[in-house]
Amino acid sequence: MQIETAEISLLGDRAENQDRVMIVAGDSATLLICIDGMGGHADGARAAQVASETIAQEFSRISRPVLDPQGFLHRAIGRAHANLVAMGVDRSMESRPRATCAVCLLQDQAAFWAHVGDSRLYLLRNQAVTQRTRDHSHVELLLQEGLIEEDEIADHPMRNFVECCLGGDVRLPQMTITGQTRLQADDVLIACTDGMWSGLGDEQIVSAFAGREVFADGLNALGKMALKACSPYADNTSAVAARVAA
Repeated sequence: MQIETAEISLLGDRAENQDRVMIVAGDSATLLICIDGMGGHADGARAAQVASETIAQEFSRISRPVLDPQGFLHRAIGRAHANLVAMGVDRSMESRPRATCAVCLLQDQAAFWAHVGDSRLYLLRNQAVTQRTRDHSHVELLLQEGLIEEDEIADHPMRNFVECCLGGDVRLPQMTITGQTRLQADDVLIACTDGMWSGLGDEQIVSAFAGREVFADGLNALGKMALKACSPYADNTSAVAARVAA
């Protein structure tokens, strides 16, 4: 499978960038990693760095193509969580480093992805968002229960409250791990932090890549759109993406 990849991580209107993105390419598999260090807790940037490095190291240790993609994603994210827990073992529960994540494995003309918290993964196909992850967040629960509408999420007072994350509590967090998704030519996969998606609708996300010969230009355009939409309160805005070659 031939793919193009790109990454972006922008400071936004914050004093420190606590996001980390990585692309780890092997002979027959590629891993997209997007981590959002939670700024309301200690060492958000360090948490994101440790989590991303841990997942990348787990990928480097296994043979590729990955024989058990879902098992690998579970183990790698679980190891990242354990390392963040260890970082905060001597701190109060409120101040322990935490992060959210979105991870995508691409191999054999297919994708598997996993996430914890409100970092997201989008699949774009035929100029539309055909799949996206559902956040582990309070507003997502309200949406699923029919108590709010999709367009109420952006302005909801609890929009930043996540139900689970990496780090903090020693118990393994809830993970959503997909089965195999077969890919088609020109499919685009985007793993991103909430700073990227929070101010944008699906149509805007798709429009950033429309007609772009250089794939990275589309991701750069998306980042600029996100910053503009959330200015002057834009969060760190990061994503890693891949496009399947035609």
